[in-house]
Amino acid sequence: MTMTSSPPGEPEPPEGDQHELVHLDLAGGVATVTLDSPSNRNALSHQLLRELSRHLQSAERAAGIRVIVLTHTGNTFCAGADLAEAMETGMEQATRSLLSLLRLVVELDKPVLALVRGHVRAGGVGLVGACDLALVSEESTFAFSESLLGLAPAIISLTTRARIGDRDAARKYLTGAPFDGVEAARSGLVTEAVPMDTLDARLAQLIADLERVSPQGLRETKRLLNAELSRRMQAEGDALVQLSARLFASAEAREGMRAFRERRPPSWAVQSDERR
Repeated sequence: MTMTSSPPGEPEPPEGDQHELVHLDLAGGVATVTLDSPSNRNALSHQLLRELSRHLQSAERAAGIRVIVLTHTGNTFCAGADLAEAMETGMEQATRSLLSLLRLVVELDKPVLALVRGHVRAGGVGLVGACDLALVSEESTFAFSESLLGLAPAIISLTTRARIGDRDAARKYLTGAPFDGVEAARSGLVTEAVPMDTLDARLAQLIADLERVSPQGLRETKRLLNAELSRRMQAEGDALVQLSARLFASAEAREGMRAFRERRPPSWAVQSDERR
């Protein structure tokens, strides 16, 4: 697992020969933003968050762009926060950065369409939830894995509770159990799940549908749809950042993250043979 991002106002590091982790391609009326850090499952490192925010803003400003497609390389769309970085800088900085990114996606004038061919975990699920539309393969898997580490899906609850109902949220948040793209679509977390071999054709159809709408129509309708979510992010964001920081500093979370890195059950997990 992993969990989140780069703080507002942080100075840009020198580009030099640093490998770019996010790419932007402009073609016709579509801006495609691609997460390309497969070695760590597109974890939300400071660098990836910084580049993702910059490319989203560039796509917003680009003339003639009607829709932004957010996708990925590798078999994981996004595994969530970069825990190694978070342990160095603290979870408060990381979650503030994640909140800033999610607000950016929600408040862009142009619709953002997530295209998912693989797995999504923790903060990555929140990123999908922030997108206006989400098209995924039926084989994709999702999990709110924070509770398994002694944490809670605090910041990402803003963008995912806006999509799914109370009972679905309770089961998915509390257990941290994975579920597939079909279930993600049924619960409302994503727009549609289709077989992998039809994903590109369905994407083309969704883009064609959006390109028939006027730019003003897209902009104002998106604002209407996201108005309540934007208000909640403003009102509740700081308290959720503080909650994440408090949980991250706890003994249970430290044990949960240590166990995750060591690929073993945490000390507080009940094993199946203990129930007999």
